[in-house]
Order: sequence, then structure tokens, then C-alpha cells
Amino acid sequence: MKSFFPVRSLAAILVAGTAISASGAQLSADARSAIPHDVQQLVVIDYRIMQNSSAAMELRGQVMPPELKQLEDALQKSGLNDNRDLEQLAFVLYRTGKSGDDLQTVGIAQGQFPVQDVLANFRKRKLKATIVRTSKIYPLGSTGMSVVFLDESTMVFGGLQSVKQAIDVRDGIDPSVLTNNQVMDSMRSVDSEPLWSVLDQKGTQTMMKQVLGDAGTVADFDSVKKRLIASFYTMNFQHGVRFDMSVVTGDSFAAASVSSLLNAAVLYKKMSGTDTDKAALEDTVIRSDAGKLQVHFAASDAQFNALLKSPMFQSMVR
Repeated sequence: MKSFFPVRSLAAILVAGTAISASGAQLSADARSAIPHDVQQLVVIDYRIMQNSSAAMELRGQVMPPELKQLEDALQKSGLNDNRDLEQLAFVLYRTGKSGDDLQTVGIAQGQFPVQDVLANFRKRKLKATIVRTSKIYPLGSTGMSVVFLDESTMVFGGLQSVKQAIDVRDGIDPSVLTNNQVMDSMRSVDSEPLWSVLDQKGTQTMMKQVLGDAGTVADFDSVKKRLIASFYTMNFQHGVRFDMSVVTGDSFAAASVSSLLNAAVLYKKMSGTDTDKAALEDTVIRSDAGKLQVHFAASDAQFNALLKSPMFQSMVR
């Protein structure tokens, strides 16, 4: 099981995002209504002005999810201009099935789309739509992805089955994230930021296990793992690079225990890393406060660009 963006150590979650904006990346009501209930991780990015930061563009080039690259290529062939038409992108990792171990992904894009022009292009290319009640799902070329427009400002993309499930959620056949109180509470804490992500309990446990690395194998982590309730993080590139993460725990003891383990992991990285790695970790603040583990990182564009070229970063994004 993996988190939506690969997370293998502390620095990996510091570089999990791919966009920049001066305003928050909030999801519309239509977009939220299509997100399945059992969200393990939701990542939302503001796509509009990321070219304004050299650090964001360097980061985007190295860690762009394959799904996003496929989407960009397919949309351009369909007549959409991703730099002009796209405003927000959301990637959803959610659980299906009775066991809850089957993970699926679906993407949601927001913007001002020339829907009629795109549909005319699909018809011209004689693409056959899959009909789900009143919705028409079209294949996106040879990418293996499909797309459906919920309206002129919201589209859903991904594998055909995932897109069908999103339509079922939107149509009220399956429950949506709107009834998931824990995830909705986390979203309210971060959705005013340009890039944000929320994780449920299972997603948080998986993320922290990956972040801690060898430190996560000790007994202390096993004793507090079940007390990790949820987590959320934000990234902002408006003035340098700023990363903030909060992990909600059951009590102050659990938060303090995970904080100690994470500090131990950072100390290990400091001992084995390059000077650039050490400088980045030196700028990372980890503390516990009132039942929450909090992580803060800040750097200038130049410092962050140097980190992207470091062996530690390269080993995490392969």
C-alpha cells in the first residue's frame, strides 16, 4: 500500500506537491460531490500560476505523477490548453471493496473548459462514449484514461471504472466524502492554501511508517500507531518554499512519542546526508502540541533548488 505521492522519508513529504498559487485551492461543491466516501488521501493543487516560481517548476519536472503527465498530453490533443483552461487539480486515492485494501485513484479538474469544442473534437475522431445514466464518458486517446464533464467547470478523469464510480457518487448511488466527517474536518483546516493534502487514519499510519523508515520499526511506533487519527499538510511557493504538516493523535503522549521518533529519523539523516541534506533538515522543525505532531520547513528558492539536486532527494523520487 502506498500513499498517493511516494513518501519514503521526511524530505519526501517536503516535496510531495507540484504547484503554486497566491490563493487557496478550494474544491467546488460539484467536485466534492464526486469524491468517494472512503478517501485515504486527497491532494489538491492550484494549477494557475505555478510558472511564477522556479522552485515549483523544478519540483514539478521531477515529481510529476505519471497520471498528470498523461492527462496533460491527452487534454492538449483534445483541444484544451492546460495552462489556460485548468485552475485546480485534485487527485483522490480511495478504498473500495469489503476489506478496504483495494485502492483506486481518480482525478478531478476544475477550470473554464470549452466543453462543446472538446466534445465536437471527440465526435470528429469518432470516439465511442460509455453512457452512465445522463453522463457520457469518453476515452482519452491511447492513455488508458477516460474523462467525463460534470459541467463546464468540472471534469473527472482516470480509469474507466474509477470514473464510473465517481459518477455513481455524484448521482447519490454511493456515499460521498461529504459524509466523511474526519476528512471534511481536515479539509477545512487546509483548503485555503495553494497546495494541500489530507489523509485519513489508514493513510496517516502508512505515511508515518514510510517517513520514519528504520525508526518506525521500534516498539514505540507500534504502541502509538493506532492513535494516529488523521493528518494534513500544505505547501506554499509564494515566498520561497514553506511546508507545514499536522498529524492528529489521540492524546499528547502519542504526539510526543511520534515527535521523538521523527526527530530520531532526522538525526540519522543528518549523520548520513550531504551538506545540502543536512542544511534542509536543519531547517525542519518538529514538535508536539496539544495532541498534534507538527512539522514545519522553510527555505529560499535557491536552497530548495539545491535540495532537489541532492542524492537524498534523487533517491526518494526514483
